[in-house]
Amino acid sequence: MSGRKQQLLKRHRQRKRLLLLGALLATLAFGLLVAWWPLPLFLLLGWIAHEAWFADHLFYAPGDDYRYDFPPGTPQFPVALANGVLRVEGDFATAQTLVLQVWVKSHWLGRLLDPQVWIGDDRQDLERGVAGVRFLNLSGQEQALAAGTLRLRGRFCRLAPQATLHALSNPDFAQQRLLVIAPHADDAELAAFGLYSRAAEVAIVTLTQGEIEAERFRDMGLDAAEAARLKGRLRSWDSLAVPLWGGVAQHNCVQLGYYCLQLPAMAQQPEQAFGSRESGQSDIRTVRQHNAMRLPGDVDGQPTWRNLVADLAQLLEQHRPEAVLTPHPELDPHSDHVASTRALMQAIEQSTWRPRTLLLYANHLHDNDRWPMGPAGYGIALPPTIEALPADGLWSPTLSAAQQMDKAMALGMQHDLQGRPPFKRRVRRVIQRLLAGRRWPRTGEDEFFRKAVRRHELFWVRPLGPLPPDDRR
Repeated sequence: MSGRKQQLLKRHRQRKRLLLLGALLATLAFGLLVAWWPLPLFLLLGWIAHEAWFADHLFYAPGDDYRYDFPPGTPQFPVALANGVLRVEGDFATAQTLVLQVWVKSHWLGRLLDPQVWIGDDRQDLERGVAGVRFLNLSGQEQALAAGTLRLRGRFCRLAPQATLHALSNPDFAQQRLLVIAPHADDAELAAFGLYSRAAEVAIVTLTQGEIEAERFRDMGLDAAEAARLKGRLRSWDSLAVPLWGGVAQHNCVQLGYYCLQLPAMAQQPEQAFGSRESGQSDIRTVRQHNAMRLPGDVDGQPTWRNLVADLAQLLEQHRPEAVLTPHPELDPHSDHVASTRALMQAIEQSTWRPRTLLLYANHLHDNDRWPMGPAGYGIALPPTIEALPADGLWSPTLSAAQQMDKAMALGMQHDLQGRPPFKRRVRRVIQRLLAGRRWPRTGEDEFFRKAVRRHELFWVRPLGPLPPDDRR
């Protein structure tokens, strides 16, 4: 988690405590002045209301406009919404990724139930109480939009009659050589299973063992270090085995074996070794025995930044990817994710091979823990961006129902996404199902089964310029 998100979460909890304290004082005053017997009922109803409507981590006002800058020259077309049908003025036939910029205002019921925008047979949910500019994903709806038959309607919200269509054109990156940078096992599947499972040439590199937070394994009778070592072994195995479900052979999967949440510290002191926080291990070679090639870090097994960058540089030269998938350094706040992309960029500068494109993904957000909002199986609207991002392109390939099911099964094989959520979270889901109308998929109980198994995958497209002439080797 980033420092900014920690600050936002701390502020959110402070405000929540103040509100709860105020409610408690008001309840006590009622008890002193009127009667004591309703107090338990008031407290119960207050807790239920909190779980139903105020438990989300939303670190911005729903009335804030989202901010997106698209690359210069991105075609834009005026759009009119009349009688529930979208009418576009202009020819967008060459674009594959379509983003509708539109102003949305929730109804009063949209403060209790998630506002929904229905785009043909797709649905994209927004924040309760939404009142601002939002960016809807129309990718995959090109034919209906061009024919003038694409219907758009709001449920628990209304949409402005005028909007703007941003039309972005990209090659099909599945036809290029791809390298996927996964900070942890499951990151590649969450972000890009649909893409990598249809790619002709792809390699997946997982940077860490993911051994920390092994409470479930402690419940099996292991001590803390034993539990962390077992979890690290299992997740390392996941990183090599699960991609086979998507057609990626094991020899094209690499586990580097660095330690979870230690990448930022490694970046600060590149020559210093940083072992695991929980397992007691400090030799990355313990989980590298199945890698198909020998890497610089195999020489001494030290978990250092210097070794990590050298490993990535050699992998770039070995696989020669045209596009690299990596976490979005400005949008995804997880500290290991930010450090992974930083290591990749240093490796690119050291390597003799330079990819043409970065495809950036975000499995976590600073501002909203529920994005993508709404049920599994539907589309992915653009995430909240209250602070401006670099003006990257967008590419949003679509997944069929069969591909979505395969993706859900790939997530089900990941040990970190197995098991039941905590009891409090299960109770909260029951309350939200009954009072807020929310639904969760049957394919798995972890929140990522709802967030990641969608009609779309979403990547920010950042071109990399060629090496300067004096840097070519």
